[in-house]
Amino acid sequence: MSGTTIGIIIGLLMLVFLAIRMHIGMAMFVAGALGYWWISGLDPLLAHLKHAPYSRFSVYDLSVVPLFLLMGQFATHGGLSQALFRAGSAFLGHRRGGMAMAGIASCAGFGAICGSSLATAATMSHVVLPELKRYQYKPSLAGASLAVGGTLGMLIPPSVPLVIYAILAEQNIAKVFVAAFIPSVLAVIGYMLVVALICWRDPSASGPALPRASWAARLRTLGATWPVLLIFTVVLGGIYGGVFTPTEAAAVGAVATGIAAWRSGGLRNGGLMRSVLGTATGTGMMFLILLGADMLNAFLAVSQVPVEFATWVQSLGMDPFAVLVAIIVIYILLGCIMDSLSMILLTIPIFLPLILGMDFWGLSQDEKAIWFGVLALVVMEIGLITPPVGMNVFIIHSMSKDISPGTIFRGVVPFLMSDVVRIALLVIFPVISLGLLRWLG
Repeated sequence: MSGTTIGIIIGLLMLVFLAIRMHIGMAMFVAGALGYWWISGLDPLLAHLKHAPYSRFSVYDLSVVPLFLLMGQFATHGGLSQALFRAGSAFLGHRRGGMAMAGIASCAGFGAICGSSLATAATMSHVVLPELKRYQYKPSLAGASLAVGGTLGMLIPPSVPLVIYAILAEQNIAKVFVAAFIPSVLAVIGYMLVVALICWRDPSASGPALPRASWAARLRTLGATWPVLLIFTVVLGGIYGGVFTPTEAAAVGAVATGIAAWRSGGLRNGGLMRSVLGTATGTGMMFLILLGADMLNAFLAVSQVPVEFATWVQSLGMDPFAVLVAIIVIYILLGCIMDSLSMILLTIPIFLPLILGMDFWGLSQDEKAIWFGVLALVVMEIGLITPPVGMNVFIIHSMSKDISPGTIFRGVVPFLMSDVVRIALLVIFPVISLGLLRWLG
């Protein structure tokens, strides 16, 4: 039996594992191990397992993951979210739909020091939802604006998914962060424009606008966000300026965020222990998925499935952009049943070689890898707000049981149009991702 046939059988077996609700990390590990055993035998499998986990987890760059997670935990417990929302409200609250816009802006600010979409959605919902209810925003707009705002934590640097992608694609983490910056800014602007259009078409969707704040009041609220601004500047400025490596920057950011959380009292009454346990839980979950993906990728390597797949696609003579559109559609479908980290680990070893083997706008190999990585993560964001998984939607629902998931999903639809436009722009104009990177370097 050919390696491709075995690969198809193992792929279907993994889907069965997922259908019976096996954890994605275990599903990939068991399926990969069985496939490796089938092709190479038991002794080679045991030899691989003897050294592969250590080789995977001893990678120095991976130490950035728990550090960024700890940074996010400190930010969550440190009360920084309230200061961000107050600043956003001072600048945007006087506009129609301004409170929802402020929620999106504060999600972006929090995501810049958190790096996790789920943590951003959970933390900012706790702060913003009560205010949106108090000002009588429609549940669909209130829930949807926070669900899409939460997705920004996945793309805005420093982002854990960006780190994982950079490691898998063997790209410089700092360069991937730079490439994601402008697309993340476009996301914030696009989501705010959608809120404005919704409120223009349906004035009852938003509550009364706040009185216009004076510039003195705005500056005071902005000044209260100084820990966020300082941490963001030190971490990313240190990376881009060559002062820190990304791992060193993550350590500095974790210490700085911890100090800010301590000053605000967020680490009292068990806050420190909750932060440490949350970091340990998140790290363990991610590393289990990494281990499963490593086993599955080892099987794919011995089965030659990615090579055969790339050769087959190239033999079809399809236009590179048609292939890219097909990959985007696959990502959207996968996002309906799978989380973003699992998608990255499962698909990048298959899709990235395919992309690198084609010509897109005359880009170099490194530019194609970085451009595709940012584009892929933008598409994966959609999976956080689409049924049936839509993790951000269910987080919002858990924070406010009176807003049903169906209501939020319906409210998300206009924001998806913004995502479609952003994806099209990133495909047609790679300079959006690569322009700042080229200018800096």
